[in-house]
Amino acid sequence: MSNASEYTLFSGGAQGAEAEFGRQAEKYGLQEITYTFEGHKIDRTRGVRVLTSEELSRKDVSLSYVSKLLNRNFSNGPQIRMVLRTIMHQVDAGLEVFVVGVIHDDGTVKGGTGWGAEFAKICNKPLFVFCQEKAQWFAFKGLKHHPIEAPTITQKHFTGTGTRFLEDSGRAAIADLFARSFG
Repeated sequence: MSNASEYTLFSGGAQGAEAEFGRQAEKYGLQEITYTFEGHKIDRTRGVRVLTSEELSRKDVSLSYVSKLLNRNFSNGPQIRMVLRTIMHQVDAGLEVFVVGVIHDDGTVKGGTGWGAEFAKICNKPLFVFCQEKAQWFAFKGLKHHPIEAPTITQKHFTGTGTRFLEDSGRAAIADLFARSFG
């Protein structure tokens, strides 16, 4: 097993799944980069990296494109645009992506978290999603999510993101992921 201190979690520090990924990274001695932007309220402040307006603008994405891709509408407010851009930085930085949320019947993940999962697919990154409704890990392969046994973190740079509405099953899935990988 590799030294946990050689691993870096890239996340956004928001309440829920991202904060839990950060707590587990700290518990096991991993490095943590928490991407955010000026004025964004986050729960985690360890390893904070405030993105500049120039860095954020380089990750601009059409909200109509994201809405169409995820089969739902996103408001055109500045806050959601900044959050989506921050998620793109998180996914770009990791060599594999772990998401906690809910997988819809159409294969997309619920909420803004869904953009992180879709962007990971676009970037051809290994993607693992824990669906809280099914209490099951899934891996994206081919064109859909497939149920898998519990994954482990294999890349020294990885992304952990997900829902603000973390349930006990999601919290346990994150804790177990770190225990399997670094315990």
